[in-house]
Amino acid sequence: MKESILSNKRILAVDDEPDVLMVLEEEILDACPNCQFDKATTFEEAAQLLASWTYDLVILDIMGVRGFELLEEAVTRNFPVVMLTAHALNPEALKRSIELGARAYLPKEKLGKIVPFLEDVLTQKNLPGWKRLFEKLGEFFNARFGPDWQKAEAGFWQEFNEKVGAEKWVIMR
Repeated sequence: MKESILSNKRILAVDDEPDVLMVLEEEILDACPNCQFDKATTFEEAAQLLASWTYDLVILDIMGVRGFELLEEAVTRNFPVVMLTAHALNPEALKRSIELGARAYLPKEKLGKIVPFLEDVLTQKNLPGWKRLFEKLGEFFNARFGPDWQKAEAGFWQEFNEKVGAEKWVIMR
């Protein structure tokens, strides 16, 4: 088995649901037992960890821990960030995640397959990474948000498509 790119990385996961943190920890440490895995359940605890350590990857819940504020702090520190959500799984939160500098936006429904997504974040540059994410989850987003979900922000998504070299998976229908 090929060693994961996550090996020897320091990862911070922030979620107000301890069971989500437990699943993340199990999934990640199963793939790379030599990772340093830090976790926080509150905004304050997460802010302290972000200020105290250097992270190779940060995973943030959006709701419950003020995830967008933490995203801004993590991006300022040049940490790659993955937004993970169930309650804020909508086009507006996806767009805001992109605008604020997240490297990926994942539904909690995909927790059992999180490691390949995290590996993509660390191996792909920002825009190619988003393209790869949409190749994997574009149909999921279309099914969840509806076939015309980009129309409300057509200008943003058209520009995004051009930047990432998007094909049919994001282009307006």
